[in-house]
Amino acid sequence: MRYTISLLLATAAFPAFADVSVVTDIPPVQSLVATVMGKTPEVLLPPGSDAHNFQLRPSQARGLANADLVVWVGPEMTPWLAGTLDGIGGDGARLGLLKADGVTLRDYAEDHDHGHDHDHDHDHEHHGHSHDGHDPHAWLDPHNASVWLDAIAVELSKLDPDNAPTYAANAAAGKESIAALDAEITAQLAPIKDKPFIVFHDAYGYFAEHYGLTVAGAVSLGDASSPSAARLSEITKAAGGAVCLFPEVQHDPKLVTQMAGDTGVTVGDALDPEGSALDAGPELYANLMHGLADTLTGCLSR
Repeated sequence: MRYTISLLLATAAFPAFADVSVVTDIPPVQSLVATVMGKTPEVLLPPGSDAHNFQLRPSQARGLANADLVVWVGPEMTPWLAGTLDGIGGDGARLGLLKADGVTLRDYAEDHDHGHDHDHDHDHEHHGHSHDGHDPHAWLDPHNASVWLDAIAVELSKLDPDNAPTYAANAAAGKESIAALDAEITAQLAPIKDKPFIVFHDAYGYFAEHYGLTVAGAVSLGDASSPSAARLSEITKAAGGAVCLFPEVQHDPKLVTQMAGDTGVTVGDALDPEGSALDAGPELYANLMHGLADTLTGCLSR
């Protein structure tokens, strides 16, 4: 079943013919744009890089200035890109996905120093939120991924009206694939709903809320921060009820292993919420979501 869905996602898209140059920020966004475009656009973040702390190469900055369209999550996810986009000017279109109509946003808790750049966390009022910024990992809720496919199709159709029907058809096919993927993952995760687990950083709120999972805590509150001793002991206490502790690709697993040793919690495989270890293309989004579900069930259903 799973492979049919991935195949459907990979083959559903009809390539459009106009040469619209599109640049994306991170692999999940690249994957969703590829689904709508019928070909895989450029992604700024190379495999194995940390989305929150990245230095653009000069050639990438030039590519951004010349792009017809830049599709990105927003400054909350990639603060380094916000400054560059402000600086390069250029007359290309920009699509910030966190601000797309119909997106379900979740806020970080008040007490989180979550390591994102607050200076760029503007426009809270636009969404009726006023505290401490939105959690940018919104693609981990499949509802948002579907909304984004439509937003991407609309933006591409403005630039390339001749191929608007193709973009709309590709987005519709992509949404069907995501609905099937969502149903499959919902069934897979149902048996582990009540098993608390600990993650490396606070990136899984959308996924956990959508699938009703129980995250007991995050080792590191920020994407870039190392947890303090006090934070570690707080999480270790929470770990009393936790079944598994999951490291994350991009981060040294030593801390997690040490905590697990102190608490007797099982260490699971590394989670990859940004798809940084996966092959690029339209099927990356489904593979990323399946990867999270498989890794969680692999440890929590023991």
